[in-house]
Amino acid sequence: MRRHDIDWLRVLVFGLLIFYHTGKFFDPGDFHIKNNILYDWLKLPMYFLNRWRLPILFVISGMGTYFALNKRSSLQFSKERIVRLFIPLVFGMLFIVPPQVYIERLTDNDFLGSYFVFWKDVAFIGEYPEGNLSWHHLWFLPYLLLFSLLWLPIFKYIKKYPANKLMLWLSKQIKKPLGLFWFCIPLILIEFTLEPYFPKTHALVGDWYLLTKFSVLFGYGFILIHLKDIFWKSLESYRKLYATIAVLAFSVLYVSVWIMKDTHFSYALELIIIPINYWSWILTLFAFTARYLNKTSKKLRYANEAVYPFYILHQTITIIIGYYIMNLDWGFLLKFSIMIIGTFLGSWILYEFGIRRWKYIRPLFGLKKRIK
Repeated sequence: MRRHDIDWLRVLVFGLLIFYHTGKFFDPGDFHIKNNILYDWLKLPMYFLNRWRLPILFVISGMGTYFALNKRSSLQFSKERIVRLFIPLVFGMLFIVPPQVYIERLTDNDFLGSYFVFWKDVAFIGEYPEGNLSWHHLWFLPYLLLFSLLWLPIFKYIKKYPANKLMLWLSKQIKKPLGLFWFCIPLILIEFTLEPYFPKTHALVGDWYLLTKFSVLFGYGFILIHLKDIFWKSLESYRKLYATIAVLAFSVLYVSVWIMKDTHFSYALELIIIPINYWSWILTLFAFTARYLNKTSKKLRYANEAVYPFYILHQTITIIIGYYIMNLDWGFLLKFSIMIIGTFLGSWILYEFGIRRWKYIRPLFGLKKRIK
């Protein structure tokens, strides 16, 4: 049975990307282009969001895979994943991402011609950042495609043998108040063994830390849905406990990052607390959406289909708007509002009138040809 709370959470978390990427335009961290004034106070909320926003997306994706495999054979599932992930990735790298790179090159005075000349002559020469060919924010798609195919034999085994020893053991453990935190142990090991040695690149090849971490979280999503009512009952019973742990874990991270700062002890502490922090926030978000949002509506059905095209489109629109206002003498609130409203509105117009209604355009944005 489809769970509408997962759909709501998927929509909300992907929608949060627009706020996050707009925030990156204003905070002191790295981004493709930056506002003329940067705001240090954004560091904390951006850090908070960045701890759990990607982990929860991969967990949700693993959950979605469980439902997809209910209706498809392994071959049908593989074909469907390739069509819905690889085609939008290629289309995005050809037409959605190049305007972002073009604006970066204009901002850095590395290219002075028109966009048409850039796209025709240099947009696909060399790998970004030295060159111009990139998948930018669409890196999520090749990672998800890889995980879907690699995990497929294991997922099929779990479905064929649902009462295997591991699932039976997990079923017993997660009934306990802290049972779901067994899932943190592999995540902590990943932090200690991979995070110090493999910097995050989003380049797929050689990105061993993120590949391993997100692959495990993707697998967790499938397993949690497979455990069915046991998982949801634990969320219902212990949601306040998970929320308390989440607040405490982030408080420890705050002390470590902002007060202790760069010490060997603080770094080791962060490697332990980071997985506990994002896992507890994930459980908290699942618990409260399960309690309050497990119901469908026309708005949810519309948003659930629109969210994928919005994800593909949004960052390009955000950067285009940012480019034209980055050097204006306007305050943060005005610029931020313009970028948020402009990105949502621009994405909706393109989706509603340029994507949703056209059956041959829909697959380029990961949608089925049929129009609902």
